[in-house]
Amino acid sequence: RKQNFTSDFILLGIFDHSSTHTFLFSLVLHIFTVAFMGNIAMILLIYLDTQLHTPMYFLLSQLSLMHLMLIFTTVPRMAFNYLSGRKSISLAGCGAQIFFYVSLLGAECFLLAVMAYDCYVAICHPLRYTILMNQKLCALMTIDSWILGSLDGVIVLIEVLSLSYCSSLEIHHFFCDVAALFPLSCMDTSAFERLLFICCVVMLILTVSMIIISYSHVLRAVIHMSSTESCHKAFTTCSSHLSVVGLYYGAIMFMYMKPASIHTVDQDKIVSAFYTILTPMLNPLIYNLHNKEVSRGLQKLLRKRKSM
Repeated sequence: RKQNFTSDFILLGIFDHSSTHTFLFSLVLHIFTVAFMGNIAMILLIYLDTQLHTPMYFLLSQLSLMHLMLIFTTVPRMAFNYLSGRKSISLAGCGAQIFFYVSLLGAECFLLAVMAYDCYVAICHPLRYTILMNQKLCALMTIDSWILGSLDGVIVLIEVLSLSYCSSLEIHHFFCDVAALFPLSCMDTSAFERLLFICCVVMLILTVSMIIISYSHVLRAVIHMSSTESCHKAFTTCSSHLSVVGLYYGAIMFMYMKPASIHTVDQDKIVSAFYTILTPMLNPLIYNLHNKEVSRGLQKLLRKRKSM
């Protein structure tokens, strides 16, 4: 039976009300709080500390903004549904989640490539850094990342809304994920799944190629450095970014590069929870631990607050 959109979708969620799941839900809320505070602190720190007004830290602030938006796309709705006992979500709410989720995934993909290019210029061409990575170019590439991510979100949203849904509108997930909507459609979704797969492959090939090329040049430059201090500084500059790249691409490839036939509901929920909840918390922690400038700026800001 074909459904029109007078009915809401039902999000079955990830937790029930058993004692174990109640503990896990509390843990998720704590992670959400840490992620929220960490990314807000990172954005404010980079904005307030004039010594961090460089392209590298501007890009980092954009990454924190993306992660902040990502946790607000999924977690508050999940928490509301769990606490209220209501599991429904309207078409508009579902569409909004799909658009923001896909757009942020895409935007981060391109932003990480821009950050890799920034690392390459900073280490391989330090004397020409202000020319090759000036503020205007940095802003332009960041805007392009947001635009390309949003375009990806619009394309996916249009395709999802063009599907017809039959009988049950129960989504086996804690938010409206594209892959979780395919089993609900009474249409053949294989063409759309292929399109989604091709889009992911093209986007990943472009960005991963840029990251690999950038870091191959960085590695070559580091090998030829005679100073141990310079090598350590170069490693510190790039290690945080590489950690975030590994977390991002690992989760994305697992979620969207597998054929739908070998997807399992539980696997998708766990990987989605890892990316949408845990990664945004890890991002500021990784940069705070590995980057002396961020640590110094944070300590300076805390001292100012104490002296007030």
